[in-house]
Amino acid sequence: MEFVLQFNDIRLFQWIAMITAASLGIVMLLIKVPHTEHATRLTRAKSMVALDYLFCAFIFGYTLGHQHIDEYEVFSALMMLINVAFSTTTITFSLLNLLSYRYVDFSKLLLSLFGMAIVSIGLVEMFFNGENGLLKITLIASIVLFAALCIYYIIIFDKWYKRSILMLEKYYDEDEEHKLKWVKFCFILAMLTEMVVIVYLLFFRDFMFIYIGFYILFLLYFAGNFISFIGSHKLLLDAFGHYAISQAGKSTRKRKNRRRPVKELPDSGQATYGKIKAALSAWVEQKKYREYDKSREEIAAELGTTKELLNQYFIQEMGQDFRTWRTGLRIEDAKQILLENRKVSTNIVGEMVGFSDRSNFHRQFTKIAGCSPKQWRETEGKTVPGEEASTVPSSQGSTGYGY
Repeated sequence: MEFVLQFNDIRLFQWIAMITAASLGIVMLLIKVPHTEHATRLTRAKSMVALDYLFCAFIFGYTLGHQHIDEYEVFSALMMLINVAFSTTTITFSLLNLLSYRYVDFSKLLLSLFGMAIVSIGLVEMFFNGENGLLKITLIASIVLFAALCIYYIIIFDKWYKRSILMLEKYYDEDEEHKLKWVKFCFILAMLTEMVVIVYLLFFRDFMFIYIGFYILFLLYFAGNFISFIGSHKLLLDAFGHYAISQAGKSTRKRKNRRRPVKELPDSGQATYGKIKAALSAWVEQKKYREYDKSREEIAAELGTTKELLNQYFIQEMGQDFRTWRTGLRIEDAKQILLENRKVSTNIVGEMVGFSDRSNFHRQFTKIAGCSPKQWRETEGKTVPGEEASTVPSSQGSTGYGY
């Protein structure tokens, strides 16, 4: 094992990659998914990722088993293409299972993997048989086809990623994109690893050890984020599951409801609105608007009403939606804290008033106050343009419980 002493020897990095992938795959298999109503999809995604890591370890082991052949670096690059092709496909389907509220067709994954297996076996046989001309033609054709497949993955992923963000925001009434940014980033990295190895095969024949080192870091990064998602973001799965259930069989009814004009409520309905108004007043006094990761249904239950009636109340009586109104309350609260507690950082202030993402807090504060939280504190809140544009209902408004 003299090659272990040489830092730039490709075999050293392949050994590290094999051990890393095998270890992470075993860890993935042993991790238990939280038992929630809609966690089956996450279990399937976890199993797919674990099997992908074990397959990755197998490919590196198979490559190392032929380390004494001529043109070993070219053979390693060919095996990396096969490895990344399988990995990209499996990871894409795994992430889509996390992002979609319904199962991704598993037969499509099996069909894709079966086709890749046939092509991969053919490429390896041609390499060992010395059919360089046929190997080159087949390799180029395979690269073109897989590049087209990657484009398809990108289109599908972008579609479901945007839908997932909308589902989360409707369920929790928050700006929740930060909870899924790692998914998008990992998908981009997976696509980049594929593009890099393609470029390497077409134009380069050296420095493969650098690429494998980068791939090891990708395996660690993806596994770390995926495990973190399993342990701390199960609420996202509930949001997707809730959306799937609530949307089942409702599309026709929704279209009909949109055509109906808003009717005036009878006296009993006005009395209900009065109860909602009183409940909201107490809710604000208790600063319940600071709580986050709560669905609209949970908030409506706290107020003694339903989500639908609460939505209708805000549209008819407030002239704005609940989310905008609550954001305004949080910003007004943050304004006071920024001036009264100057030792508290602006990021902590954002968390105190209910923003789980610091970038969202700064964005919403600037939008409503007309300046950043830091500028608001430095100017004592007196010379801030756009303050008059705040969306928070005033104490003279129809509600009687604004700031």
